[in-house]
Amino acid sequence: MTAILNILWRVWMVIIGLIFTILWGIPVYILSFRKSHYRYCYFFIRMWAYCMYYGMGMRYKRINLSKQNLDRNQQYVFVSNHTSIMDIMLMLILLPNHPLCFVGKKELVKIPIFGTIYKRICVMVDRSSARSRADVYRRCAEKMQEGSSIVIFPEGGVPDDTSIILDNFKDGAFILATKHKFSIAAFTFVGLKEMFPFNNKKGYPGCAKAYFNGIYEPNLSMTELKSVVYEEIKNVLNKYYLINK
Repeated sequence: MTAILNILWRVWMVIIGLIFTILWGIPVYILSFRKSHYRYCYFFIRMWAYCMYYGMGMRYKRINLSKQNLDRNQQYVFVSNHTSIMDIMLMLILLPNHPLCFVGKKELVKIPIFGTIYKRICVMVDRSSARSRADVYRRCAEKMQEGSSIVIFPEGGVPDDTSIILDNFKDGAFILATKHKFSIAAFTFVGLKEMFPFNNKKGYPGCAKAYFNGIYEPNLSMTELKSVVYEEIKNVLNKYYLINK
């Protein structure tokens, strides 16, 4: 019975996804033609995220682990752990003053309606192409120089093994930060792995926690920066799962 209810819940997501992607996608599509209009475009993208996130019965609580504040006039490379499609919506909701550009899979362009918008507001990477993977840093730097911040989930995807608390980080976000001298801003998302996993037969509406780990300046080597951010995020996750055993 629970599995059936979860499938119906996912069907509901498809329904509201279609409605709100069309509703908010029209102004996003129109505004995305001019780079200078992306800040206005971002408002409608966030409206889409709100509708999808809250429409699925999700809520969140932000918890600051650092006293640092994000500068609304500065661009960042935002990173977090990645366990759910809701991570995307939550990141958009959390950051009203930093128009976000996601680094995403080229395959998502094939999704009707969504794909047309997606390719206009994201940096797409073909993971099977070494040339595409190498060029992503240049394209991300261009987006940031235009005023956007970049979101990269450094695990590179969601691990198939659900027992993995935090998968190894790939280098991309940290190469971008150290090469172009952009600060890293890190979040840890807790709860979405259980509330909205990629398993269509599991999940439930609930309140996720978004921990703001802090801002990390690119004055370390790429390897050191990656290690520091990884340990900060993993420490939060370890404490959560230790308490909730």
